[in-house]
Amino acid sequence: MKIGLVGYKGSGKSTLFTWLTGEQADISLSHASQSAMAVIPEPRLNDLAVLYKPKKITQASMEIVDTPGLSRDQQGNVAKLGYLREADYLVCVVPVFEGSDVEKEMVAFEEDLILADLEIATHRIEKLQEQLKRHLPKDDLQKLQLELDTLEMIRQGLENGHPVLARDMDEDQYKVTRSFRFLTEKNRMILVNTGDDETEHDQYQRYTQPDVPVVAVSVGLEVELEKMSEQERTEFLNEMGLTSTDRDALLRKLMDYSGQMVFLTAGEKEVRSWLMKKGGTALDAAGCIHTDFLKKFIRAEVMRCDDLVRLGSERDVKAANLNRREHKDYVVQEGDVMLFHISQ
Repeated sequence: MKIGLVGYKGSGKSTLFTWLTGEQADISLSHASQSAMAVIPEPRLNDLAVLYKPKKITQASMEIVDTPGLSRDQQGNVAKLGYLREADYLVCVVPVFEGSDVEKEMVAFEEDLILADLEIATHRIEKLQEQLKRHLPKDDLQKLQLELDTLEMIRQGLENGHPVLARDMDEDQYKVTRSFRFLTEKNRMILVNTGDDETEHDQYQRYTQPDVPVVAVSVGLEVELEKMSEQERTEFLNEMGLTSTDRDALLRKLMDYSGQMVFLTAGEKEVRSWLMKKGGTALDAAGCIHTDFLKKFIRAEVMRCDDLVRLGSERDVKAANLNRREHKDYVVQEGDVMLFHISQ
């Protein structure tokens, strides 16, 4: 899972990168992208570790990508946004300190995404028009014409300020365009970077669409709090009348908003959490562990983590008939503890 951070210069985007990953943003890479892993907190692993006493505990993680700061005059932004093409989900960092305008910032951001997609679509259209002038087999011509017609439709929509949406295309149209990974098609959230003394965080939801979540965080404050001892942190917050943002809770929200969930594996060697797409199957989960499992999958044994912790052992879960044998099409539920049987 790859999360792309994007924002205008001075938004605090790179500070957020540091807070989420624990890695300092490299100034020498300010004109390129850099990435680091953010560990997804999973307290249930500690409960499983009590039962299995494993040699190792491993938490799932997601890749956070910090991209170059965008220019408010839009110069060079198309190239900078290109680093986000491979991202699965976007976090747009919008500052509200030093007189910045949240609404204008969000509108400008949407415009930049549209311009970046428009350039990609237009460039490909020009190439397709040249290709269609050649003598090609009928099947190839039909495929190229379908792609051209679809991109013409997309370009027209973008020129009118409309994002690229998969729901506006039929299956064939989507197949020929999904490789472009249009930015306006990506799901996203808005992270409002507030001043250190900001307390009214709920006010910012009104600036965005219902399906785009908004989270307000004083990123600079959180980074400074990380440097303090627990006692110093508590005293400072009480004295200033402020509340802190739980980084672990934010990472869990980011996982949830981006359509991901956690399943678990447990044994004497290791207890581990794994990240997978919501709605994924047992076969998908097996593939998260190793690609060989996809070909050799036989079945999955499934227990609920709550049942396992409550009853105290796999044997007790089985005695209560709370374990299940599931086929490859079983839809994995958040918090499932899974054991995969594969052919040798």
